[in-house]
Amino acid sequence: MFDPNEKTIILIAVFLYSLAILAHSFYFFKSVKTSDDYNVAGRSIPTFPMILSIVGTATGGASLLGFMGDAYSNGLGMLWMVFPVYIISAIWILFFLKPIRNLGTKYKMVTLPDYTALRYGEKSRLPALLCILVAYASITGLQFIAIATFLNLMFGLNMTAGIIISCVFLTLKTYIGGLKAVIWADSIQGTIQTLGIIILFVAVSLSSGGWSTVKENALAINQPQLIDIFGISTVSIFVFMFTLGAYQFVRQDNWQRVWAAKTDKVAINSNWLAWIVGLITSVLIILTGVYAFLGLNIKTDQPSLIFYQVIDEIMPLSMVVVMIIALVATIVSCADSFFMAGASSIANDIIKPYFKITDDRKMLAYSRLSVIILSVIALVMALAIPQLVPLWVAGTAMLTSGLLIPVIAGMLFKRVSETAGTVSIWTGLLTAVIWQIAGQPFGIHQIFPGLLISLTSILLVTLFTKPQNIERIEDMAYSNNLGSSDELYKQTILKEKTSL
Repeated sequence: MFDPNEKTIILIAVFLYSLAILAHSFYFFKSVKTSDDYNVAGRSIPTFPMILSIVGTATGGASLLGFMGDAYSNGLGMLWMVFPVYIISAIWILFFLKPIRNLGTKYKMVTLPDYTALRYGEKSRLPALLCILVAYASITGLQFIAIATFLNLMFGLNMTAGIIISCVFLTLKTYIGGLKAVIWADSIQGTIQTLGIIILFVAVSLSSGGWSTVKENALAINQPQLIDIFGISTVSIFVFMFTLGAYQFVRQDNWQRVWAAKTDKVAINSNWLAWIVGLITSVLIILTGVYAFLGLNIKTDQPSLIFYQVIDEIMPLSMVVVMIIALVATIVSCADSFFMAGASSIANDIIKPYFKITDDRKMLAYSRLSVIILSVIALVMALAIPQLVPLWVAGTAMLTSGLLIPVIAGMLFKRVSETAGTVSIWTGLLTAVIWQIAGQPFGIHQIFPGLLISLTSILLVTLFTKPQNIERIEDMAYSNNLGSSDELYKQTILKEKTSL
């Protein structure tokens, strides 16, 4: 695909970019002085880096390589991998962002299991943690695979070796700087990523002759479904809606960014602006895959590598290097965010409560150790399931099955008891896992039985049990957390300073 000289230039460019990424993390190393700095960026991030961090996290290696490859093979209907994400995200921002921020500020939450433990009791922390770890370890492993695929294609490196190398690099980068370094790095990488995707689509569109050529070619080969936005099965649409879409409600990295924002205004504005940018870039990725097949007429038996074939065919070397850097930026900006989301749960939901850690310096050290622990889990999963999108969908299905129903019900309905919420998390998660291990009987995706059992459990147990901590439940209710959290945050800081 690329000659030896081109590969050498690409290798040098990627190596220098990787060094710059590590240097940036080292820059933040000394400024990270507390576990709050490390896990939620000191709750002080302004609008611009927050926007690009959200975009960078939403669009990772699976989106750029996996979605583009699926669109190349299956056509315009693959937009339904994108639409559910942004439909649900809009609902989440509009109706749930404010109460989530208020609860995080009021109770100094770090993770989503912090919420379930407060709402349903400490017994709910463990199943919620398992949901988080399964999902975020799989998504982190996904980024290992994306980098390994690049190394394999460029330099013929064995996939196993590539996964291990990417694991070591991303672990070191995340270990050093924590979420503060992650978000500020994303302000750079998110810019590179967004511009790269736009430039690639424009280049592909111009080179192919535009949509009229794509349409003509689809009709010429008698495959009009490839340019039909509904050229996808109804079952597939529902799978994406309830996995990649519903997952947006319980994405711990999103919750943590809401808590990391400097003010309410920053949290709301950055999420809406990121929503617009993310939707545009995701649609362009799908369209690029469709144009590659029907516009450029590129033939391949490896659709997951179509990104590389496109840039090799239509771009000069200088732009190829830019596109490769954009790919690396996309992968890294996504990987380190998921790293932090999963690792913070290990530190906050296992080490802190079970080992009774109260010293913040120790918690900072354990937070860094947790990055290494998560990297090992993600490495095992990446080596065991070396496919892109299936790995992502499986992880999000287990997270959504376990947490979606109890999290929403806990906010909206005061009648839901602590026992009902805990049982709902366990049954949803276990059903999804067992259904997956059984090979998805009757061809039914695990998300459907998982959510059904979770919903049934919470309804039945609520009928026969009563909530215990009425005062706490009242304080955490949706209707009581719709105001501004800024004044609350100032009061919390003032109390902490007074107590010192």
